[in-house]
Amino acid sequence: MGPQEDYYAVLGLKKGAGADDIRKSYRRLARKYHPDLNPGDKAAEERFKKLQASYDVLSDPKKREMYDQ
Repeated sequence: MGPQEDYYAVLGLKKGAGADDIRKSYRRLARKYHPDLNPGDKAAEERFKKLQASYDVLSDPKKREMYDQ
């Protein structure tokens, strides 16, 4: 995932979204694109990886603060 990737957009959120909104959006999208539910679908697998990376940054307060700057 390139540095220009907007983690908020990946999760379908606006910048400044609350932790609860981030978690809900991640869970909803992760269920939709999970590789176990989309076997053999490379596009869904890539989307899932982007979701994982976005959630990893935005769910951690320190990483999110660094990202927002």
